[in-house]
Amino acid sequence: MKKSKYGIIAVEAASAASHGVDPLTAWQVSAAKIFAHSPTSEHKGCPKSAFLGLAELGEIAGVKPGKYTKSIDNKRYAKDALAILRENESWSNDPLALWKRVMGGVDKSHNSQMDVVIALWEARKFVGQREY
Repeated sequence: MKKSKYGIIAVEAASAASHGVDPLTAWQVSAAKIFAHSPTSEHKGCPKSAFLGLAELGEIAGVKPGKYTKSIDNKRYAKDALAILRENESWSNDPLALWKRVMGGVDKSHNSQMDVVIALWEARKFVGQREY
């Protein structure tokens, strides 16, 4: 599956953060590079908050838990999606289906949060995942 731009940003940011860069700075640098001509996309909150929520929870390998986001909802969505993937990684094949499962019947639009979680999953950036 082709990675979304937010997925690419998340993987790059996770790599930088695992080498000591603050997770927010890592996200901002990668987003500025990927979305050089689209400030709206560069500053989109939902995927950034999903990434920072996972970093905050200590789920990204090599990144110390800390206080990185004020978002409650996007952090929870990402955490729940990761738990689902840990149970059955086949959910990574369909971001929309994963989103619907995370939302548990609540009708809310997906806003790239699952792209972040799935890209990190596929790049094996989570604690407990073995690298190939």
